[in-house]
Amino acid sequence: MRNADVRVVYMGTPDFAVPALAALDESGEAKGWQVVGVVTQPDRPAGRGKRMEMSPVKEYALAHDLPVLQPGRLRREPDAIEALRGLAPDVVVVAAYGQILPKAVLEIPTFGCLNIHASLLPAWRGASPITASLLAGDAETGVTLMLMDVGMDTGPMLAQARMAIGADDTTASLSEKLAAQGAKLLVQSLPRWLAGEIAPTEQADLPGAVSACSLVKKEDGQIDWGQSAAHIERMVRAYTPWPSAFTTWKGQNFKIWQAKVVEGRAGVGEVIETGSGVAVGTGQGLLALTTVQPAGKRAMNIRSFLNGAPDFVGSRLKGTGE
Repeated sequence: MRNADVRVVYMGTPDFAVPALAALDESGEAKGWQVVGVVTQPDRPAGRGKRMEMSPVKEYALAHDLPVLQPGRLRREPDAIEALRGLAPDVVVVAAYGQILPKAVLEIPTFGCLNIHASLLPAWRGASPITASLLAGDAETGVTLMLMDVGMDTGPMLAQARMAIGADDTTASLSEKLAAQGAKLLVQSLPRWLAGEIAPTEQADLPGAVSACSLVKKEDGQIDWGQSAAHIERMVRAYTPWPSAFTTWKGQNFKIWQAKVVEGRAGVGEVIETGSGVAVGTGQGLLALTTVQPAGKRAMNIRSFLNGAPDFVGSRLKGTGE
């Protein structure tokens, strides 16, 4: 097969998946492939008004005249699988699509289904690898281009790229950087895969231990002040932008968007003034607050918040484990 004949179907949904789709689409003429279809999750109600909202991948596809399919559940919709088969893809590329692909889909393309996963597999298989890596305090992460099988991120690796995690990285900032890295790795590796120049490497032969992560739930962001300040600071970064790290003050949710670990001691959940600013006592160390958001208000720096709530200092924040 000549590269000019290669038909690509792309499957993805959130912002993370847009750069790889754009890279495939924009490089198609030069690389000799064509994106013949885009599969993404159905439009969902969002916001207070519950208006139907299309995915970022669908927005890109429509703006660039790419055909779009939006099946509900592939496993339950044989017609959707037939529609996908009708696109006659030579290769399917997947990035954060949001569903596990059934065997019937994996068997359609001659060159298989390739997934861009935001971790250095076999670390952090599952739905929230970026958040999991930040929570664990990993020094580095990266992206893995893998050949999909019926398991959850268990297929063999085709290529990897590594990236250091910055001290200020959040799930939002790291997602953006890894999405760009994944797009670059895909466009570099896909021609070599199509040409038979890449031998897949089984994950059992890769360095590092197997670890897994699950879908993030809203309650995961609730702070237990009995944990260490270092852990809570990682929560703040890992749960930005969603669901945020939050506690309770005066019976209402109180979000913490930026914080740092400082030396000192105080009672668990106790808010004190220190030479480093306003801080909260934890099970180990102090957490100095930088940006907060009280219920019904916008996010603001801690000094602006104190101007309207001087009684915050001296109060005790409540969290889990109480």
